[in-house]
Amino acid sequence: MDAEAIAAVFRLEAIVIESIHICVFAKPPRPGEVKTRLIPSLGENGAAMLAGALLRDTLDSIAGLTWARPVLATTEESPALNSRDLPVWLQGDGDLGEKLERILRRALEQSGAAIAIGTDSPGLPLALMERARELLDGHDVVLGPCIDGGFYLLALKSCPKGLLGGIPWSEATTFERTLAKLKALGLSVALLDPWFDIDRPEDLNSLADLLLAGSVRAPQTARALASLLLLPSKENR
Repeated sequence: MDAEAIAAVFRLEAIVIESIHICVFAKPPRPGEVKTRLIPSLGENGAAMLAGALLRDTLDSIAGLTWARPVLATTEESPALNSRDLPVWLQGDGDLGEKLERILRRALEQSGAAIAIGTDSPGLPLALMERARELLDGHDVVLGPCIDGGFYLLALKSCPKGLLGGIPWSEATTFERTLAKLKALGLSVALLDPWFDIDRPEDLNSLADLLLAGSVRAPQTARALASLLLLPSKENR
């Protein structure tokens, strides 16, 4: 599908967005298979513990959005993944772009718009999610850039096949390349304020500082870091 055709798909009609699927992308928190770049610092079990805490904080947070219809987009069904008994949609094969497209298209079969997020951005303010919903009224796509060069949120009202094709994932240029691709297709893109994510060992100290200062609220993540001796427990503060 060429750029003109894709732009036309987005602008067929104005969509009144009453409820939106929020697709939370996460793997089962199994040791050795999640947060692998943190394993040298936390060990396999510690990295898995942190991944589980990040997921629980994310699900607890979006539960406060009355308009949200959350689903878990995952690689396999696992009881450890779904404490809230949410709908589980399998990501399927392919790179991250193909998985995002597949899940978002499924969401758009049931909602006027869809949002994809991960679980690596603890304490993501609900105000940013609310802002994404607002911006969809006047834009085709909303992106939330990460400080490290990726993005923490993608929101849209249509997802033609190939929309996210050819984008390098998990690289410092991922956000820039995604934004360039969307604009090249003639789509209007709104940007949210930047936020951070937790991918590298050096991110852990920054996160601990933010939690201690009260700048970020992520209670499950704070408990996990305390158990890993990366954050003082409440009794020792």
